[in-house]
Amino acid sequence: MDHSRTPLFTALKEHAAKNPVQFHIPGHKKGLGTDAEFREFIGDNAFSIDLINIAPLDDLHQPTGVIEEAQKLAADAFGADHTYFSVQGTSGAIMTMIMSVCSPGDKIIVPRNVHKSVLSAIIFTGAKPVFVSPAQDHNVGIDHGITISSVRKALKRHPDVKAVLVINPTYFGVSADLKEIVDLAHSYNVPVLVDEAHGVLIHFHEELPMSAMEAGADMAATSVHKLGGSMTQSSVLNVNTKNGYINPYRVQTIISMLTTTSTSYILLASLDTSRRSLALHGREMAAKTIELAQYARDEVNKIEGLYSFGEEILGGEATYSFDPTKLTIHVRHLGITGYETENWLRDHYNIEVELSDMYNILCLITPGDNQETIDILLTALRELSDVYMHVNEINELIVKTPEIPQLSLIPRDAFYGDTEVVPFKESAGRIIAEFIYVYPPGIPILLPGEVISQENIDYIIDHVDVGLPVKGPEDRSIQNVKVIVETNPIF
Repeated sequence: MDHSRTPLFTALKEHAAKNPVQFHIPGHKKGLGTDAEFREFIGDNAFSIDLINIAPLDDLHQPTGVIEEAQKLAADAFGADHTYFSVQGTSGAIMTMIMSVCSPGDKIIVPRNVHKSVLSAIIFTGAKPVFVSPAQDHNVGIDHGITISSVRKALKRHPDVKAVLVINPTYFGVSADLKEIVDLAHSYNVPVLVDEAHGVLIHFHEELPMSAMEAGADMAATSVHKLGGSMTQSSVLNVNTKNGYINPYRVQTIISMLTTTSTSYILLASLDTSRRSLALHGREMAAKTIELAQYARDEVNKIEGLYSFGEEILGGEATYSFDPTKLTIHVRHLGITGYETENWLRDHYNIEVELSDMYNILCLITPGDNQETIDILLTALRELSDVYMHVNEINELIVKTPEIPQLSLIPRDAFYGDTEVVPFKESAGRIIAEFIYVYPPGIPILLPGEVISQENIDYIIDHVDVGLPVKGPEDRSIQNVKVIVETNPIF
């Protein structure tokens, strides 16, 4: 296919050039009806293509023209049979995957360290999650993916599951042997859904982990905006129909149900043009990014008190391959937390990182980086070491992730059940009716339907006390929590 073409973006520019008289939404009408300062900042070109699904521009909900052409080009670029554009982010694409294969009461195997969108979809569908614990890295204090042996155990115990969901790669860039997991699941006639939010570049370079489509997975939700150059909130859902598990017409129906009818053509155009860049120059873009990331990692590891893992962590079931563009920096030996490091970098060098946790910060190296941005980061980290090395006591690394709680109610039943609010510190033994998670990366500690343990309470309070962003409950202070009402027996 001719990947130099951008059918949607080209149609938008041609339509704008005609300068039509608009009697349709959006009401700003090429920017004339918007705030003057905002218009000047954004620019008239952006307003000129902020359009809607009029006939010349196709309709994302039932594409038959330029959007359909753009999606076919994307499918070819990503090695998929069908690709669907998402303006609801990868969250919308993930929810579409699950809702396309699960019905009320169906089981789905999912890692415990999934994104909250997976749990949202489980609530929407009324599905029952079968959780698998991720492998833990006790050297740096992070979770990796799920192991093949744990998936095998789950499939043997629950052969009636409707799908297996896998994260490839994880937020920190680590992958299990996805091909082996796919083959295992397919041997049970179970489709594999892949959260590929952090894996857009892996499609375009052989030194990166294997992509979901290459591994033969059935669906994969991929964030083009995270690493591939498109605008925030724009992603793709790649579908492989060769295995016979996925009905593409149902996928289109579900993603349409979850998508606004006022779709952003600016976001869609950024997907169209980013696909062009990736298809034509993806390998070159990835190679440059890998080189910069490797340089950054090597230099970080020369700084006293800091450590950034690389391929030396490989060799386990959950650590089969690694994406080096995810620069995880372990700061524990400076006697500070990742959260304190994030704030220090912001205050002293105007640097914003992707995330921080108790022991680490994560910096994403992308095609948008260059030697200058990397050197600014390294300069800051060298000063960080000078400031904190040999000053504070080094805390022992303790991976205290609590056991997966007992699931007493299907999450949907708990979410919509009769509830009451109780003090969080006194909630042990109660069934929670809301989420509690650390974001980023949005991994659940408790979700609706699970029994709260004292271990959960202590773990969450520890995170709150050190300032880490615990979110989810309606009470943002985490002083109170919503639980299922307990009905007293009648004698």
